[in-house]
Amino acid sequence: MPEVQKQQLAPALSHQVSVPSSPLHSLTYKTLLKAGSHLRPLQQVHAHIIISGLHHNRALLTKLITLACSAGSIAYTRQLFFFVPNPDSFLFNSLIRVSSRSGFPLDSIVFYQRMHRAELLRSNYTFTAIIKSCADIAALRLGKVIHSHVLAFGFGSDPYVQAALVTFYAKSGDLVAARKVFDKMPERTIIAWNSMISGYEQNGFAKEAVELFYQMLEMRVEPDSATLVSLLSACSQLGALDLGQWVNNYIVDNGLSVSVILGTSLINMYARCGNVTKARQVFDGMLERNVVAWTAMISGYGMHGYGSQAVELFYHMRNHGPPPNDVTFVSVLSACAHSGLVIEGRQAFLCMSRDYGFAPRMEHHVCMVDLLGRAGFLNEAVQYIEEMIPGEPAPAVWTAMLGACKMHKNFNLGVKVAERLLTLEPDNPGHYVLLSNIYASAGKMDRVERVRNMMIHKGLKKQVGYSLIEINFVTHMFCMGDKSHPQTTEIYQYLDELIWKSREAGYVPESDSVMHELEEEEREFAVRSHSEKLALAFGLMNTHHGTLIRIVKNLRMCADCHSAIKFMSIVANREIIVRDKHRFHHFKHGSCSCQDYW
Repeated sequence: MPEVQKQQLAPALSHQVSVPSSPLHSLTYKTLLKAGSHLRPLQQVHAHIIISGLHHNRALLTKLITLACSAGSIAYTRQLFFFVPNPDSFLFNSLIRVSSRSGFPLDSIVFYQRMHRAELLRSNYTFTAIIKSCADIAALRLGKVIHSHVLAFGFGSDPYVQAALVTFYAKSGDLVAARKVFDKMPERTIIAWNSMISGYEQNGFAKEAVELFYQMLEMRVEPDSATLVSLLSACSQLGALDLGQWVNNYIVDNGLSVSVILGTSLINMYARCGNVTKARQVFDGMLERNVVAWTAMISGYGMHGYGSQAVELFYHMRNHGPPPNDVTFVSVLSACAHSGLVIEGRQAFLCMSRDYGFAPRMEHHVCMVDLLGRAGFLNEAVQYIEEMIPGEPAPAVWTAMLGACKMHKNFNLGVKVAERLLTLEPDNPGHYVLLSNIYASAGKMDRVERVRNMMIHKGLKKQVGYSLIEINFVTHMFCMGDKSHPQTTEIYQYLDELIWKSREAGYVPESDSVMHELEEEEREFAVRSHSEKLALAFGLMNTHHGTLIRIVKNLRMCADCHSAIKFMSIVANREIIVRDKHRFHHFKHGSCSCQDYW
């Protein structure tokens, strides 16, 4: 803006009053609309407003200020607003809504606070916008204050405000408050349903998200794309392939457009539920694929141990797809690490900085240490940590190094790494468990006991393991030694029979690898009652011969379960897929897709 016009701005706006509309006003308003949310044209119109003597017109200035905010110039917006005397409710409402919608939640909150101090009347538009701003920054305490204002101004029953509150509480992690508002809604909009389902899914309550979706169908509310995206993510967490396939069929049967977001959600669902072939079919059928979709497919190959396919798709992406981002390289490096593709992993890491200019983040360093460590290059992995990582390496780097030491039974190095980890994170029970595993593998049971006593002294407990299996759209959960299932007696009887037949086929329990983790009274169940074995027995009992069994476990599968399920795939003559914390294991005819490299 010219300096002369800047000098005119303050006196011009400081004496602002409303004036009747005129042909010049109408023409200027049309010019404003034509300028739209483009900063330089807006500044030119602003100069014209001052020169033309229209700087007293509140309607023009309100439109100018809101368009300036939409243009992304919050500083210019504040400058204009500062010179408006006695701003009215309409101007405040416009600013609160536009700044919230334009990605300026803090400014939206400031405008609301000034409006509140001015004791101006608020509308449902005011509250939906300011609640959205609180949700965007997870400002739980402030949002609760706004909620009290909602009730004080009589908007507690407004469906749009209620939907905004559900979204706010869900995004802020207060699902109890979100559900309380949701349950009190006399008429629930699709936005409210989506917010509640998404809130459950994003906070790790996938089962509750699915249950609420079923309730939504019972109420005859038609799901939209946003509903299906959240539901597919919940299916991914639960390994609920049947429900995920139902969603896919629903999309096809109702002729819904498969957007990039929805298509990527389908890819993730199929990949994380064990059907990477179907994930690739969805990927190939997408009319538009962005970097997120490509990365999802590469990641899907990687978690299944199909490293060569992941690398091949990565190079196809470089030649024919969008440029990869830093997350893409995490997926490629992880795929190489899980498949022993050291050369390919080195090449991908090199081209990340050489060809695309990405500086390695800690996630990339973790992948490289994992890649080298799993392949047995322990000394090189240590050298990489010391020379390639600036500053203090994150605990995740040392955790990857410790896992490699356990895998290759390097007792001395493993102890040093574990001690470093315990210094960084002295209250992380996972580190103590890994250290005790290394001691146990080396036959140092006295030191295992010492680590156990340290955990007891600190009040630390190992994370509880559980396994999920979906049968006929119902997800069943099992924990170690679980006896809560209605079919408990039959499950244990069937599991005993499976283990007996597996022993005849050559299975030898590896109890030493797990005995030290358990209390004395639990040790009789150590070999036979891990959650994935119980889930497998239940699945085999309740499905027809030939049905593929899919199990999801929240922790890494132990060596004994891995060995046992290989033999169980023979005696039961079934294909079994287990997704643990790190990757997929496809068991068939006595072998696993990981080739014992996991």
